[in-house]
Amino acid sequence: MSKIALVTGASRGVGKGIVLALGAAGWTVYLTGRGTDGDGGPLDVAAAEVSARGGTGIAVRCDHRDDAQIAAVFSRIATEQDGLDLLVNNVWANPDGFAGFGEPFWRRPVADWDTLIGVGLRAHYVASVEAAQLMVARGSGVIANISSFGTRGYLHSVLYGISKAGLDKMAADMAVELRDTGVSTLSLWPGIVRTEQVLAMGVEDIEGFPIAGAETPEFVGRVVLALATDPQVGARSGSTVITAEAALEYGITDIDGGQPLSHRTAFGGGALFGVR
Repeated sequence: MSKIALVTGASRGVGKGIVLALGAAGWTVYLTGRGTDGDGGPLDVAAAEVSARGGTGIAVRCDHRDDAQIAAVFSRIATEQDGLDLLVNNVWANPDGFAGFGEPFWRRPVADWDTLIGVGLRAHYVASVEAAQLMVARGSGVIANISSFGTRGYLHSVLYGISKAGLDKMAADMAVELRDTGVSTLSLWPGIVRTEQVLAMGVEDIEGFPIAGAETPEFVGRVVLALATDPQVGARSGSTVITAEAALEYGITDIDGGQPLSHRTAFGGGALFGVR
């Protein structure tokens, strides 16, 4: 029987890389994004690629600023499937000016909070509440947050760091309340990722990290897949996982055969919360 996943913000970037890795393993994957579905746009293209890889891709339009739309996605999954094995909280949105990166917080509009925290943190909490209701009832499942080394050290902007630290703490504390339910929570720290947006910028490095050696979105997806299918994943529940380091544990390489390096040392250490 196919495993069932929901990956939010999956029409491009890290989200798309994750759904492609799951599709290649035969998963049924629900993909959300703000773009419309059924019109051949990026969300439909990503879903079709999941199916072409051997899985089943299902595109679902969802504006994650709206709790009711998030709830509707989970209601649909509950109606169409026997359960939910994996939620990947990945949705993210830029405020005007590419998240204000490069400008100090006092020169940015306070409304940046509504995007970076409202979408980048609150929407993940709402989705996790919905997912936990399905998973706890069945006694299994994994909730994974796509976080960042911005938890450990300054990266990009103040609000970026706040949102990512919140995701890590959310995974750690949800694990406490989910203990003995069979449901695990994780927070993942990819390194710099060669997304379409990053490549379109035409820069050679981001925050001093060379793009040439960066992780691909599918590399992150391969790590997510390994964690979600690891029968011992419960031992990691509540922890923050560095994708490059987990890849070494699981014997995972990037799509070009390379082995991306961990940014742990550059940011002064590992997770602030959890057991790792």
